[in-house]
Order: sequence, then C-alpha cells, then structure tokens
Amino acid sequence: MRWTRWQGVAGDTVLALALLVFGVLATGLAGDNQPGSTPVDAICLALIALAALALLLRRRAPVATLAVVTVATSTYLVLGYPYGPILLAFLFAVYTVAVRLPVRPAALAASGAFVLLVAHVFVSRGPAPGWFGVLPASAWVVVPFAVGVVVRVNRETAARSRAEQARERAEQARRQADEERLRIAQEVHDVVGHGLAAISMQAEIALHLLPKRPEQAEVALTAISRTSREALDELRVTLGAVRRGAEREPVPGLARLPALCDRLAGAGLAVDLRQDGDPRELPAAVDLAAYRVVQEALTNVLRHAGVASAEVTVGYRENELTVEVTDRGVGAAGRFDAAGELDVAAGQAGGHGLAGMRERVAALGGRLTIGPRPGGGFRVWARLPLGPST
Repeated sequence: MRWTRWQGVAGDTVLALALLVFGVLATGLAGDNQPGSTPVDAICLALIALAALALLLRRRAPVATLAVVTVATSTYLVLGYPYGPILLAFLFAVYTVAVRLPVRPAALAASGAFVLLVAHVFVSRGPAPGWFGVLPASAWVVVPFAVGVVVRVNRETAARSRAEQARERAEQARRQADEERLRIAQEVHDVVGHGLAAISMQAEIALHLLPKRPEQAEVALTAISRTSREALDELRVTLGAVRRGAEREPVPGLARLPALCDRLAGAGLAVDLRQDGDPRELPAAVDLAAYRVVQEALTNVLRHAGVASAEVTVGYRENELTVEVTDRGVGAAGRFDAAGELDVAAGQAGGHGLAGMRERVAALGGRLTIGPRPGGGFRVWARLPLGPST
C-alpha cells in the first residue's frame, strides 16, 4: 500500500515537471502561430507554472487542484495569452476529479470549471471568439470528464469482480474444510465405533469366563489388546491426514476384510466372507466406502443382532461393485447403529453410523438398502458405480 502511494506521488511529480517544462518551451512557439495573442511574459510563465505544479496534489485534493488549475488557466486565457500547453494541465485536472470522485460531485466541480473557463470567449485581451468558442471550450471539459468516468466505472467493476472472486474462493475453502472435517469425523466414528464394539464384546466374554475358566479369559484379553492396538493404529492413520505436511498412508479398503473378519471372530462373531466375480483394482474412494459399509454393518451385527455369525458378499460387476452383509438375528425392531441411535426400518433416518453409510454411498452416486430380511434377520446392501451408471 505504501509503495503504491509513493509510486503515485512520483508519477504526479514527473507529470507536473513535464507539463511545466513543455509549457515554458512550447507556449512561445504556440504564440508565433496565433497572431493577436498577448506575448509570453513573466505573468504567463507564472500562470503556466501554477497550473502545472498544482497537479502535485491532484490525488490528495482533486477538487482544490481543479480549482487552482481552472483559475490559472482562465486568467491565462482572459489575459489573451495563446492557446497552448497550459490546457493540458486543465485536462488532467478535470480527468482527476472524474476518476476519483462520485459522478454527481465530479459533475458539479467540472461544471464550475467550465463556467470559469468559458469566460475568455466573451472577455479577453486577445481575440474573443464569442459564442462560437463555447463548443471548443466545452470539449476541454467534456472529453476528459467522460474518459475519467469510464475509467472509474471500469476500476469499480474490476474491484467488485476481485472482491466477489475473493469471497467465492473463501467460500470454496470453507466448504472444502467443512467437507474434510465431515470426512474425518466419519472416519473416526467408523474406526472408534468398530474398535470399541469389538473390545466391549471381548471384555464381556472375558468377565464371564474369568471366574470359571481363567485360561480361556486370557484369550479374550489377548484379543482385546490386539483389537485396541489395531484400532489405535487405524485412528492414527486417519488423524494423520489432518496434520499439515503429513504424508497420507494408504486408506483402508476391501483388502483388509480378512483382517476385519479375524478381529470379529476373536470377539465372538464368525463372518463368512464370500466373493462374486473377479476382483480388480478399485478407485480409492469406492474401495474405502465399501470397506466402511461392511465394517459398520458388522459392528451393528456384533452389538445388536444377538447372533454368532454373519455373511458378507462382495460382488464385482463390469461397471459396479456391490457389498452385502446379512445375519439371522433380531429384525428391525430394537436394531441400533454403532452410535447408539435407533434405526427402525429401511430407508428411514437412523443414527450417525447408518447415516454415515448413506452419505458415503450417495456421494459416489450409489444406492444403499438397509432393512429386515423376509426370512428373519437383517440385510445391508450397497451398490457403488465404477463407471457410467447402469
């Protein structure tokens, strides 16, 4: 800001000195081509210097600058000195008022300048053109005023455009930050919810076995240790993305399903993992979403279904991936999600876990079905497109 201000001062100084030198050197030549004009003398040169040097203040006091330049120029012309470079100073003064002030006050100031300037066409020691001189005199006001207004409007438009772009960039950054926070919150919910559910179930088993069969309780406690360690490792990976400059480690995917099933088996839930179709490399977002849907669904089975087994089927199609988790436990009534919120039927709003499933699948243009099975139990089915929607 300070550098820009000094640039303006330097520019005005160069302009004023250039007009001063040009006026002193060229006014005499202009007088040679205008017979009847008053010869150049000390008063003429003083008026030229006053008009040129007044432009040094044109940015800080545009109206005062215009007033001084107008008085000097009008006096110069009334005294009959030749039309010459002094009119350039008047032109710049009018332009400055138009470009730096709102239209109405600028128009009033320019009108006053015109009234003073036009006096010489009726009263002059030199040739007085009369009414025929009004139109040429008005051009020295109208033209710079119009140019100044156009420049001012363009600058305001550009400034508004830059401000709007800045607001849009800030809004986009805010939306991206909100989306990132939501994504991380979903990841943390899935990791912590699954890990705590498995640990809770294993702890209950250990407490049940400890009085009668302590050697078997040791197995459950070992599973608790392993599960908590794995959950903490996955949580560390998830939160590592928040740290600026941290390298993101590979996100979970369907390749981790066998390890997930092993953890759940240690918690007392046997998972039958099936595969339909030929597996292939998946987009990272699809791979993560499919894994989280299976993880959330199995966590719900572990916590709320009241059964010891579940089935997971992963289907690879040409343009889509499907995952299905089924069990034969309690139906929709009494079925809660991993956040402890009730989800009473398919398609209805549930808690954070099931809502997170829907958001993940919907964000990828897929479809999610959650609800009781006709023969008893519960079913979670998700379709995730891999290419053009089918």
